[in-house]
Amino acid sequence: MCPYVDKILEFVNRYYLEPIFQDSGYNVVNTLTWALILGICVFAVAWLLEKWNVEVDDKFVFSIVPFILAGSSLRVIEDAGVFEAPLSYLFITPNIYFFVFMVTVFCLLLSRLIASSEKVSDWKVPFALLGLCWFVINIITLLIVEDITRPFILVAIVSLGTVLAGAIYLAFDKAGVSFVRDPLNMMIIWSHLLDASSTFIGVDILGYYEKHVVPAYLIDLTGTALVMFPLKLAIFLPVIYIIDTQFVADEESKRLRTFVKMVIIILGLSPACRNTIRMALGI
Repeated sequence: MCPYVDKILEFVNRYYLEPIFQDSGYNVVNTLTWALILGICVFAVAWLLEKWNVEVDDKFVFSIVPFILAGSSLRVIEDAGVFEAPLSYLFITPNIYFFVFMVTVFCLLLSRLIASSEKVSDWKVPFALLGLCWFVINIITLLIVEDITRPFILVAIVSLGTVLAGAIYLAFDKAGVSFVRDPLNMMIIWSHLLDASSTFIGVDILGYYEKHVVPAYLIDLTGTALVMFPLKLAIFLPVIYIIDTQFVADEESKRLRTFVKMVIIILGLSPACRNTIRMALGI
């Protein structure tokens, strides 16, 4: 075999396959690759929703939340060892994202079909309920195979993230910064502060470790996962401001603005939910 082929196969195995097979986390190479794939998928999903005439508004974003919870809890089921190889590889990043996406699309189409029968006035209601049912099934599965060993974790993470988000709302609102009055903007702040809270409690208190490259580097550099709080705020507060001030030209821009906010919420709420459920079950 050509030596170049051997090197290519070795590279692919080292940076892409082994992290999936061993669930060992992320490296610089696969992080950049998954980020590129995510960007492509985001544009593809935006095009698909437009083609299907799906109105991307606040209600649609909130109807997606149950599917975020379902996908996160499904990942914890894999963490719990319920699935065996090779099936387990389907539920490890990035494969699980495609699986959850396909199920979500199926539920979206089914919900629109139900609404077309005129028995339901708004297809987003059965859509959200389908996601909620999926999430409940996942939680029941987890409770069958695992015990809740740290019930305080859920309260601690949600309380910390909510108190900090509330403090930011009060401070910015008092200062006359109006973007905090947008529900989706506060959802972005809250979800990412939940993620930061779960990382802080998991790493600094419970002894877990961070798998993502940049956060892991900053935690090692500072010696504490508290760095996640200023990191999240330093990134997403300016991002929210830019989105709200630049995507205002027309209805298409506003639609794109809502879609981008949805993606940002998913990026924060998904790991926050997974971390919280996993730690509560002692996995």
